Amino acid sequence: MFDRMKEDIQAIMARDPAAKSGLEILLCYPSLHAVWAHRLASFFWKRRLRLLGRWVSQVARWLTGIEIHPGATLGRRFFIDHGMGVVIGESAVVGDDVTLYHGVTLGGVAPSVDSDAQRGTKRHPTLLDGVIVGSGAQILGPVTVGQCARVGANAVVVSDVDCDTTVVGIPAKVARKDSRDQAQFMPYAQGADIADPILRELAATRQAMLKLQQRVESLEEERERLVLADDSSEDGKPQAVGA
Repeated sequence: MFDRMKEDIQAIMARDPAAKSGLEILLCYPSLHAVWAHRLASFFWKRRLRLLGRWVSQVARWLTGIEIHPGATLGRRFFIDHGMGVVIGESAVVGDDVTLYHGVTLGGVAPSVDSDAQRGTKRHPTLLDGVIVGSGAQILGPVTVGQCARVGANAVVVSDVDCDTTVVGIPAKVARKDSRDQAQFMPYAQGADIADPILRELAATRQAMLKLQQRVESLEEERERLVLADDSSEDGKPQAVGA
């Protein structure tokens, strides 16, 4: 148990440049407290002490601002940076070395629940190892975010994301795909060279419209030259006798 706790602190130290010491992390990082409280809540939940597990999770939510359902599965070295407003649903699965920022929701999308059988269905996302999710992002439904994928801030993910892929926007679209050897930690899952694919498409559409406008103007100028040429040729013709 103490090895796991030490591992959690070391993971935060490695990923948060604001962390100055292990003692600071131990005393001042609510995300660490939320993860440890979840382990206790999950312990009760798995032993069918469901109400006790929920109570522990709600106390942790009140103290930290982070809501993790005791039925969720969290991997090793899981780090929630800042943390306020994070929601992790009951059937969510989070792999090792995953990083979430504040305001992230791993939410369930399902119709109304009418039976115990439906209650056991997978309704929440699965995040594989090394995933980074930027602040305010929403990952909804039983989708899978592949290993070392990145979800940009405020993105809304409603379909699977491939490994080593960065997605941004609403709904989330692929902005970049890296090879495995280029994968590295990216704070907030947002690099300076990542452009919104929707804005990129709009820019391409604008360029196409400008080219079309220039072509139309060129054709109009050509038409005016032909009209003037026709008028001048008609003016220069000799008039018929007796006219």
